Amino acid sequence: MELNKIIQGDCLEVMKDIEDKSIDLTITSPPYDNLRDYKGYTFNFEEIAKELLRITKDGGVIVWVVGDATVKGSETGTSFKQALYFKEIGFNLHDTMIYQKLNYPPLTHNRYEQCFEYMFIFSKGNLKTFNPIKIETKHRGRVPSGTFYHKSSQNKPTKANNNKTVNKFKIKNNIFNYIVGGKKDGHPAPFPEQLAQDHILSWSNKGDIVLDPMNGSGTTTKMAQKLGRDYIGIDVSEEYCEIARQRLRQQPLI
Repeated sequence: MELNKIIQGDCLEVMKDIEDKSIDLTITSPPYDNLRDYKGYTFNFEEIAKELLRITKDGGVIVWVVGDATVKGSETGTSFKQALYFKEIGFNLHDTMIYQKLNYPPLTHNRYEQCFEYMFIFSKGNLKTFNPIKIETKHRGRVPSGTFYHKSSQNKPTKANNNKTVNKFKIKNNIFNYIVGGKKDGHPAPFPEQLAQDHILSWSNKGDIVLDPMNGSGTTTKMAQKLGRDYIGIDVSEEYCEIARQRLRQQPLI
């Protein structure tokens, strides 16, 4: 399949033209639990998951961004069912990450406000790429003191190594925080560009192929192009495909 294109069509049919073990990274967010008005389109989750298994390279990654609807007072749990299905067909559940919305809208339910979605990280076998995002440590340069617990000590306390200072940087945790909303480019539920960028940088390298089979208005493909990755974007809506193409034409490369 030709790279660096936005393709209109049913992703299940379009992916059949993608070669086995050719995709390094997939980032997508399905129209879960009918929460999103997505042109009346419903998708065959199980068959899509199987196609993703076929086309993902050994060591490749899928970032599956999903949440749950609340029906008759109960969350559906669809997100967990999908995660377990990915495991059932052969993916590893490498990490269960959280996409926290810092400016979530109050929904006045008789529950705590919903401020996050899941970002399931699936790998096909052993992970081949991890470029961790790092943040500055609070106590960088200091010598640690006190008592710590280490996995290797079977939860027995051990004294800190006083010969080492705290590193300047550490790997950030698996809760990623973003401001949501703002300009939506004609799509009802785009995820933040920074979310796509963070995952592209984390799980791929320049020249890798990034796929979004439910590309919407093209956030994944836009950031893939910006970061020097090849991309394939698929969406059932020609309207959204054209929005995605326009965003690609308008952005400067780095």
